[in-house]
Parts: sequence; structure tokens; C-alpha cells
Amino acid sequence: MLDYQRRGIVPEKHHIVLDRPDGRGVYYEECITRRGFDGAYAILYHAFPTTDDGAVRKSARGWAAPVAAVAEDQTVRRRLFDSNKVPTGGQFVDCRVPVLFNPDLVVLLAKPTASDDVYSSNGDGDELVYVYSGKGRLESSFGWLSFDEGDYVWVPKGVIHRWHLEGSGHQFMVMEARKELRIPTQFRNPTGQLKMDAPYCHRDFIRPEGAAWDPSMGPSGPQTVVYKVRDRFSERTMPHHPLDIVGWDGTMYPIVFPILRFQPRIGQVHLPPTAHMTFAGEGFIVCSFVPRVTDFHEKAVPCPYPHTAVDCDEVILYVRGNFTSRKGVGPGCMSLHPMGVPHGPHPGAYERSIGTNRTDELAVMLDTFLPLDLTANAIALETPEYHDTWKIAAR
Repeated sequence: MLDYQRRGIVPEKHHIVLDRPDGRGVYYEECITRRGFDGAYAILYHAFPTTDDGAVRKSARGWAAPVAAVAEDQTVRRRLFDSNKVPTGGQFVDCRVPVLFNPDLVVLLAKPTASDDVYSSNGDGDELVYVYSGKGRLESSFGWLSFDEGDYVWVPKGVIHRWHLEGSGHQFMVMEARKELRIPTQFRNPTGQLKMDAPYCHRDFIRPEGAAWDPSMGPSGPQTVVYKVRDRFSERTMPHHPLDIVGWDGTMYPIVFPILRFQPRIGQVHLPPTAHMTFAGEGFIVCSFVPRVTDFHEKAVPCPYPHTAVDCDEVILYVRGNFTSRKGVGPGCMSLHPMGVPHGPHPGAYERSIGTNRTDELAVMLDTFLPLDLTANAIALETPEYHDTWKIAAR
């Protein structure tokens, strides 16, 4: 998905014997493939057969499936949600709150306070987690990844993993790509390498480190894995440690990308939001707004221009900085501007931006090509008066 990596012990060729060094048998190969056998893949080598599990059972763990709210007010309008009001507590595997969704994407918010005590695997899609606050480590079949505030953590579909939290104050935004998440194809050259004019380079991404399992140490950690498929959770308990991996290679593995490593583009006049595109999914894109120099034409209007996107819903999570185009929007607020509804700077912001040469805002944006449904959670987090803040009288 990013580039080829190799860790631990692997044989010299695919699908051949990998003997145990003690002469007591072999290690067991597992292929994790995308798009059947035509997409990205990884090959892992286990100490025990991956099929050596007990009975599969319904799980009481996991988070709620997204369900559209039935509200008296069905008007299509600009909306604002306060993610800071999401209930605090629980493990990340359980406490995610679905807020917005369509067939391509689910947006969830979470404020966990404890590390996961089970492993999990999302069979419904890739997960892109933006770490609004907090830090910790992701444990997976591919090793360990440290994450910190301001990082994107990308966990591919079907990867067994567990979130370890360090300290307190964790707040996450989860983007579940129901089909696929990818590096935008226009950022790569014909060999698959990131181009020199891409908004980031291979060095900007953090890849898993360390062996996931040491045979001499025996099992360490839980032996239960919770699986999500079609928004239903099942679980199985293994007779051995689920991450009994002695080596792996391939292009499908979890990664971390710090948002401040995104290289912003500028022009003489204001560039469209696609200039900030960071990741792409089937039916949506993810953009990163980072501190940057603004437009340099002598008559440029640096503030985003008013616009009506007739084919896209737009979601923005405001992280920090001076949001000059918005009134009454602070850190942790998340806006939804639906397709066909005009939006842009609040009254007065357009004029005030003229002559400025820098912005210090930090935000994550989603553009979706199918309309997003609201859950009851979204309505509970909403600031109802937001739509009217564009009125001239509200200046």
C-alpha cells in the first residue's frame, strides 16, 4: 500500500519451507491479500497454524453500527458538531461512537481511557485514525508502531491489532473506509515510488518496528481476537498467542503519518481543497490543512472563497489555530456542509483576510461523493444555531 517492507525471518522464496531453527518442524505461511489475489498483499510466518482456533461465538465487544437518525427536522443545512462532548471512558475497541456514514465511509469519534484487553480485526474496511490528542502504541501482527498527537494511524482491513494508550486525554477521529484507502495514484511514478512533487515522501511515513513474537518468551497478552464483519462482532480464543509471527514481508501493513509532515502547496490565488489531499478512498478523499504561507498575488483573497459543491459533502474537524473563515468554531468542532448548500467564510472573514500572508490552522477534511447520513449521536452533539451564523446580522 506504501512500499515493500521485510521484518524478521522469511524464506528465500514465497510458498517454500521455512524450518524452525530447533529442527522441530516448520513455520506456517499466511497470505493476506487484497482484491482477491490482484492487489496489495503481505505474507506472514506463524509458529502455529492460523486455523488452530476454538469455536467462533458472538461477541459482546465492539461498537455500535451506524444507523440513520429519524428526526423531525429533515432539512438540509450546514451543521456543526462538538466532538469534545463525546462520552469519555472505555477501551477503543468498544467506545467508538458512529456519527456520520454512507456506503463508502463511516466517521466515528472516541475518547478511550484504557488500553484494549483483546485483539481486534476490522473486516469491513481500512481504518484511518486521526489522533486529535493522546499518544500510545499500536501492536499488530506486523510489530509495534508508536503514535502521538497529530498522527494519522492507518490500519489495513483484516489486520489483527491492539491499541495501547499512554497517559490520559485520548481523543480520536476514525475514518472507516468501507472499500479501500490508498495513497492517491497521481502521487506515484510508474515504478510506484512517491513522486518528488508529491506532498510527502517515503521518509515521512513511520513503519512497524520489532519482532511481534519471540518463541523463547512464550505467550504474552490476550489470546482472544474480536472480528468485525458487516457490522457484527464475533470472537475466537486461540490456544496460543494470536501474534505468533516470526517474520513477514509485503506492502500491506499499518503505518503512521504525522500530519505536520504534509507539505502544503500555495499559489498566486487560493487553491481548491484538493491541493491538500492526503489520502483517497473509494468515494471520498482526506485532506490535511496545516500551517502555511497564503496566496501571494497582490490582490489575493486568502480566505476560502464561498462555494457550492453540488456533488460533495464536506466534513472538517478543526484541531487548532486561528480559523479565520469561521465564527464560533474552536478546537474539536466538526462541521458538515452538505452538497448543494452554499458555504464559505462567515460574514466579515472574507474581507479581513485580504493582505494576510500566513495561516496557522490545523484541520482534517473529508469530501464524500455520496451524501452522509447523521446518527442520533450526531444530533446529540450538534450546535443547532450554526447554520444561521452566515447571516449578515450575525457579523
